[in-house]
Amino acid sequence: MPTLNKLEPGVMFWAERDSVSEIRSLGVRSGQLAIPGTMALTEAAAAAWKAELEREEFTLVTVFATYEGEDYADIPTVQRTVGFIPAGTRAARERRTYEVSDFAARLGVASIACHVGFVPENHSDADYLAVRDLVRRVCDHAAGHGQTFALETGQERAEVLLAFIGEVERPNLRINFDPANLILYGSDEPITALRELAPLVISVHAKDGDWPPKDVAGALGKERPLGQGSVGIPQFVRTLKEVGYQGTLNVERETDDQTTRLQDIAEGVRLLKKLCLS
Repeated sequence: MPTLNKLEPGVMFWAERDSVSEIRSLGVRSGQLAIPGTMALTEAAAAAWKAELEREEFTLVTVFATYEGEDYADIPTVQRTVGFIPAGTRAARERRTYEVSDFAARLGVASIACHVGFVPENHSDADYLAVRDLVRRVCDHAAGHGQTFALETGQERAEVLLAFIGEVERPNLRINFDPANLILYGSDEPITALRELAPLVISVHAKDGDWPPKDVAGALGKERPLGQGSVGIPQFVRTLKEVGYQGTLNVERETDDQTTRLQDIAEGVRLLKKLCLS
């Protein structure tokens, strides 16, 4: 596999939606793979993915776990359905995360990640304690494969995420930094949050979006093509350089129209290449 450069553009893409060759054609050599919650993580599936990655000389830097039943329609729905916070699905999602870790290990990928859900700010809250202990177990499982486990930014302020990670007390717990999510949830200012979280950031999404409307309770902001939202991508890239981030920048674009999505990703890759060389 190729040796990747610091701040090299990559792509966040989906198993069962995207092929490696299709993503490779967008002008990248690496990326992050999201696993649908219904995908069968068999040895045969791992062998097929590994063969395709080798054929395309493509490097996966992260494998993302997603879960059946998650819904990102609005903030209350996210609170009810996403990550490890919903108690009714917690045990099944813990098992699924172990399976994703094992799958990533078969592919030779040294980092897994997910959305943990809205972490309560009250450290004595029963859900907080249960999820803290669950994340400890996931970290320990991942460590058995030599993997880091990254929590994606978005639902909570930087200081809340830092406090949670401190209480988990696992050296392989890290952060996948998504600047747009902080805007879409209205939770934090991304440049300030990046400076605060930088020592724990192991991977980055290059994504853009606008703040939630002030007159609609519980609404999420709107995702935008890279460079067309409120993140301030040139400043974001400059800040990554300033804080000494060494990893790749993975363009993420989520929209139902596949043609538009791939076009937007390709434009985002071109934008990052210009910014990273300047």
